Formats: sequence, structure tokens, C-alpha cells
Amino acid sequence: MAMKLPAALQQLIDSFQILPGVGPKSAQRMALYLLEKDRLGAERLSHSLQQAMNKLDHCQSCRNYAEAELCPICSDTQRSTDSLCVVESPSDVLALEQGVDFNGQYFVLYGHLSPIDGIGPRELGLAALKQKVELLSIREVIVATNPTVEGEATAQFIMDMLPESVVVSRIAHGIPMGGELDLVDGGTLNHALSGRRVMS
Repeated sequence: MAMKLPAALQQLIDSFQILPGVGPKSAQRMALYLLEKDRLGAERLSHSLQQAMNKLDHCQSCRNYAEAELCPICSDTQRSTDSLCVVESPSDVLALEQGVDFNGQYFVLYGHLSPIDGIGPRELGLAALKQKVELLSIREVIVATNPTVEGEATAQFIMDMLPESVVVSRIAHGIPMGGELDLVDGGTLNHALSGRRVMS
């Protein structure tokens, strides 16, 4: 017979399970650890999560997370406006910033084209991407969507919608087909970015 837990504990365990890769056992371990060994850490976690939910929104320029109208990258006047890297998620921006020497702009799609899931150009903000490219007179757009069928289709759509005066390149392979960008090591990412190819 399953043990009935206090409602507050069960709610805490259930809450941890919304995280990717966290099942019932892992969630239970996390909840019990915080309650037994680090209540101060639990309070900090709760406060930080509340702060993030209240303060973070999307950057008006690149759609990454930001506390102000522009994120720190878009508001940095030292960054180049010659090139722009298109990624699927904010975690991809973090991976590129930590792993490669790229000093350009970004645009976050929050996904890829997937008609079966109702995700089209509008949901990915592709009109805003085109507007940013034109506004900043971007010379090269580097499409760094994941090397999946959907990522490739998204890359092709982006290439087709941009003016011919803009060079559209795709990050080189070296990233495994079907892989996730934010799980790749910095050396592989650096190789993939430096060996990017122009799409045709």
C-alpha cells in the first residue's frame, strides 16, 4: 500500500517533476534534501524563482530573456551588427556565448517550424527577424537551428524569406544529426561555427 504523504510535501515533489528529466524518485530526493539539509537554500531557490518570474520578459530585439526592453547582448554597443545568429532557444545563446568566439547579434525563435504542432512563421517571430536584419543592415545571417529535419526546414525557410543581399549561412556539421545545440561541447561548437557554409 502506497504511503500517503503530507499534502505540502506531495505538492513540492510534484512541482519538481515539471523539470525535464526529473521523475518521481529524483523529485522526491530533491524535495527531501531541501527540507532536511538545506532549508535556507530552499528559501533562496523559492525567492530566485519568484524574482525570475516577476522580472524576466523577452528582449524587444532578439526575443531572449531580459529584465529591461533590451537584453545585455542587444544593449552592448561593442557587439558587431555585421552578423546575426538565429537559434531555437535561449539555452542555445548561452551555449554559443560560453563556447565560441562570436561577437554578433542573436535572434531566438523558441522552436522550429512544425505545422503538425501549429508552429508556423508567426509563432517563431520570423517577421520580427526580417525587420531586425533590415534595421541593423545585417550582412550575414548564421542559421544555428538544431540539425534535425525541422531545424533544416526552418533554416531553408529563413534563407528564402531574406533579401538576396544578405548572406545566409548554416553552421557546419560536427554537431550530430538529431542533436541538441545546448548539449554540445564548446570545441565542437567552435568548429561548427567557424566551418559554416552558405546556403543555396
